[in-house]
Amino acid sequence: MNEYDLIVIGSGPAGFSSAIRALDYGLKICIVEGAHLGGAGIMNGALTSKTMYELSMDYAVAARTDRGYRSGSLSVDFSHVIKTVVHAAKEKQYQMLSQIETFSERKSNKGSLELVKGWAKFIDPYTISVENEGSIQILKAKNFIIATGAKPRKAPGLDIDHERIIDSNDILKLKKFPERMLIIGSGIIGCEFATIFCNFKQTEVHLLDRANRVLPNEDNDVSEFVSKNLEDNGAIIHHTAHLRAINKHPDHLEVVLDYDAGNSRVIEVDLALVAIGRVPNTENLGLEKIGVETTERGTIEIADNCVLRDGKNQCHIYAAGDITGHTQLYSVAEFQGRLAAEKIAATPCYPLDYSHMSTLMFFKPELASVGLNEKQLRARKIPHKVAFYSNQLVNRAIAMRNTNGFVKIIVSNDDEPKILGMRAAGPQASAYIVSVAHLINQGNSLQEVLKIFYPHPSVAEGIQECLRTLSGKSIYKPEAFPNLINFKEWQPTES
Repeated sequence: MNEYDLIVIGSGPAGFSSAIRALDYGLKICIVEGAHLGGAGIMNGALTSKTMYELSMDYAVAARTDRGYRSGSLSVDFSHVIKTVVHAAKEKQYQMLSQIETFSERKSNKGSLELVKGWAKFIDPYTISVENEGSIQILKAKNFIIATGAKPRKAPGLDIDHERIIDSNDILKLKKFPERMLIIGSGIIGCEFATIFCNFKQTEVHLLDRANRVLPNEDNDVSEFVSKNLEDNGAIIHHTAHLRAINKHPDHLEVVLDYDAGNSRVIEVDLALVAIGRVPNTENLGLEKIGVETTERGTIEIADNCVLRDGKNQCHIYAAGDITGHTQLYSVAEFQGRLAAEKIAATPCYPLDYSHMSTLMFFKPELASVGLNEKQLRARKIPHKVAFYSNQLVNRAIAMRNTNGFVKIIVSNDDEPKILGMRAAGPQASAYIVSVAHLINQGNSLQEVLKIFYPHPSVAEGIQECLRTLSGKSIYKPEAFPNLINFKEWQPTES
């Protein structure tokens, strides 16, 4: 029977990062993975979808005709696109495998790392069984980290056949661009896939939006910006629409939609993609053997140090990543995994602060966010000031001929305003959002932040001018450009 200092169940961003951090402390570690090495962070998730997004954006740029040049005979081969996407995922998997082999027990004097393929299930708090193609191994460990990630959520009453009605895991199995597709769900995942297929201009894309706007958790101006750009890119958005039925015919799908206004509509598509979020992978783990019950959402509750809240005081079992119920972000999973490993090694560590997480949304143009938005601040009755500054006034964006974007910054409405949140869209938004996350973390006042020099010409100068707008010091004034610059204040007494 193999025994370890730590067994990590799952090799996604939470699992792999925790195993490598534990390696820093000289521990003997085993990673158990039943599916793809790297989990959804590599295959059928973040890396593959973003690779496909980048390829689609390259195609969209090549197809532009407003820059003084024109590509001739532009075409796209779907099978080659998928081949490139898979190659990107395998490139990262082999990097992970190379590291595992580098620190295998036979080579390393600083702890060891082993990969066992199969599906793990607890037998007791210190023992798991691992099943792989009919064979079963028994493994024991002093500590465990459960990092099994999440899977696509099923739509109630809808049979996903993985051929014509699919989820995001099935995208790489497609053989060609669908001529017409329906995307069910207008959250981040749905809007990202709508962007990808619209960019390639090979597919008529219908997006089902049950609410009155896409990204319903975002502020209305941000949602409207994303919605308009999707429609400008060719998407057909069905607002306030509910899926009644999908009727299968030999050569098409017949979709029946009911609208809040009382009318119905029938459309014809070739493919339906269900993109309504993800649910935790906590089934068949034998959690009852360690005294753990999942929440109503299927998540495992953890304390600040990622140890299980439940589990009959099993303080040697931790959980990290999507199964914990926190925001389903790669960065959150990675940080949680590292924190769990540090706790196991009895190393002083800091509790994670989930209040200013940076998020990227891969639309056209890309959208980045950090901190709180107006809806959240109003719900908490926090006074605030907001400035919106269009990229149409930013010199670098003008030079790039890419002015479709903005910077929106929210600060506290008090004697020493501090940054509470930011939303930004346009070129390089994903790069400079981190700088604002640092400013939020440091808690600097607006007056201190305005002392920073910004390089010229840079897209990030939009941040500087937006901050100046909040203090009434901007070079370009809202009065002169009311459609491009906006400033407002909110107090809890307002509705």
